[in-house]
Amino acid sequence: MAEGKLADPIGLPLDRVDGQLKVTGRATYAFEYATQGGAAYGVIVPSAIAKGRVVAVDVQEAQHAPGVLLVLTKDNAPPQTPWGPVDLPDRFARAEPALDSDEVRYFGFPVAFVVAETFEEANAAAALVSVRCDSLPGQYDLHSAGPTAEDPGHISDGAPANSSVGDFEAAFATAPVKIEALYTTPYQNQAPMEPHATMAVWEGQMLTVHTSAQLTTSPQEGLARTFNIPKENVRVVTRYIGGGFGSKLPFYVDATLAAIGARIVGRPVKLAMTRPQLFHMTTHRTASEQRLRLGADRDGRLTAYGQDALVQCARFDNYTEPVCGAARMLYAAPNRLTRHRLAKLDLPRSDSMRAPGDAIGLLALECAMDELADALGFDPVDLRLRNDTEIDPERDRPFASRHLAEALRLGAARFGWDKRIAKPASVRDGRWLIGLGVASAVRADVLRSATARARLERDGRLTVELAMTDIGTGTYTILTQVAAEAMELPVDRVTVRLGDTRFPPTAGSGGSFGAATSSSAVLAACRKLNAGLALGLTEAEGSVTPADLDDTYAHAGFGAHFAEAAVHRDTGEVRVRRMLGVFAAGRILNAKTARSQMIGGMTWGIGSALIEENHVDPRYGSFVNQDLASYHVAVNADVGSLDVMFLDEADPHGSPLGSKGIGELGICGAGAAVINAIHNATGARIRDMPATPDKLLATLETLDA
Repeated sequence: MAEGKLADPIGLPLDRVDGQLKVTGRATYAFEYATQGGAAYGVIVPSAIAKGRVVAVDVQEAQHAPGVLLVLTKDNAPPQTPWGPVDLPDRFARAEPALDSDEVRYFGFPVAFVVAETFEEANAAAALVSVRCDSLPGQYDLHSAGPTAEDPGHISDGAPANSSVGDFEAAFATAPVKIEALYTTPYQNQAPMEPHATMAVWEGQMLTVHTSAQLTTSPQEGLARTFNIPKENVRVVTRYIGGGFGSKLPFYVDATLAAIGARIVGRPVKLAMTRPQLFHMTTHRTASEQRLRLGADRDGRLTAYGQDALVQCARFDNYTEPVCGAARMLYAAPNRLTRHRLAKLDLPRSDSMRAPGDAIGLLALECAMDELADALGFDPVDLRLRNDTEIDPERDRPFASRHLAEALRLGAARFGWDKRIAKPASVRDGRWLIGLGVASAVRADVLRSATARARLERDGRLTVELAMTDIGTGTYTILTQVAAEAMELPVDRVTVRLGDTRFPPTAGSGGSFGAATSSSAVLAACRKLNAGLALGLTEAEGSVTPADLDDTYAHAGFGAHFAEAAVHRDTGEVRVRRMLGVFAAGRILNAKTARSQMIGGMTWGIGSALIEENHVDPRYGSFVNQDLASYHVAVNADVGSLDVMFLDEADPHGSPLGSKGIGELGICGAGAAVINAIHNATGARIRDMPATPDKLLATLETLDA
């Protein structure tokens, strides 16, 4: 480094630049906005049936309750554009009408809306609304819908629902060693710390919506479509978001109803969904049934790879969870077959949840690989290494960078894999059975379109603006680092402003594309500004597009998970004592926030393996678990020592910064490592997730005392 030059901030483990604002309560979230004159409060009345029609709504008592300003139903709601269209290229920009018909599409569907002076008054009045419905029979069971499930044609990322290479059926039939198993994964729900919330206000024909959303331009377009107004008349503001995990990619009726209420009562209206409402009024991860068929020769090379997935979507939607997406690029096999089938049920919408498709698809595949290793008598790490590939096996393109083998080898050495005893139930610690498990991780790396603005202020400070969001992942911080390095400024001389559609548009946060996309746009803007300084330029905009990712290569991040699990001999209780994740995720923009993302993903993987699930009550079509007392997630007591390593990886063919998406890579394969460790500890093969104690007891009873 030249004398006097500032240290390059990219990659350093800098504290979050917005950290002090958050811990002191000065970071303003959607429900905390207030305007002159004060806001009114809204409460949604949900349906108590899953399918049918609203016959009548009695609002008399509610209308006369203290503080009530408005009771909205199908009878007095304004005209809106119908929901959809389903085939809109950006499904997150669909119209989202509320109370526009008498149809009830799922349990908890909004059937009335109350606005009052205070939240307490609105909540009390909502309880006085009487709704009479005619219920219709619905279909709520994924398994029974399997025989009539449809071929959706495409999965959610636009890729074909089915893929075929070679002659899978013949290769599988003649494979010397084969595994065929059915794995099931349950419904799961996001439950971010900050609930879905909106404050809406009209100023003439201009609608401003402060909302908790992972995207900005999509809800702007969607609200404009809903109300049939110009997009320029809608401003979406989402400065800080208390978690999303995919559930805040769509916008929901909280935004629509708050906007309608604000227009009718002539003042700002706030609305926050309750925790139970989140479980029905927002999206969830589909349950799945996955049939894995793996065939190999005696040397452990895969000759046939097959994965069939049955998933759910709402009857009125077409979202297809991309279960087989990541697995298509993970291992070499000359004969391949993947298929998705979609069952439309009378349940709320399924949609993206952290690592959509990959999280549950790899949970099944990596357990099946462990079963294949057992059948071959091979070490599970060795089997994965034997099937590594530098070529995308289905699209016949070289990977821009792929360091799965290094992650597996380095992880095995660091974790002490050589001490693993292959025979299950061989290691004991008192009444605890100890086992080790491994799984590979992969997540496609993508780039979206984004534009950023960089402006040099009179005092020499740099201001960067873009309509990106920070959902708690550290976006404010990494963009500050990128801008500071590009302009050779200290990080405390850079201000990043996000979450406003008045700023240049971006793709937002989601799909592990947010950091690479937004930071590349900031880099482009700063470079353009730098180049123009000699000409007196003090402001510049720069952009990035998917074309900046060289499509002659396949792009993905890779990793390896190692887990040590202890299973109690008498109760079936599982404790993950330690876990290691080794990842190749391109250039790391901030070592601290990147590690935090991986720890979060690994923790979620533990929860998915052991406790996280929801159930549908077939009598009512409702999710049984509707709060965090009954919907269990991993807590401190469930998580032992977590260790994260990043490989030094340069990707000259990737994003302009050489970074890759990491937000979802950490959960990919994590749960499978835990399930495989349970097998090594006990001999039990768990194919119906999660691995709750009742599913282990039968195997434990067969072990010697």
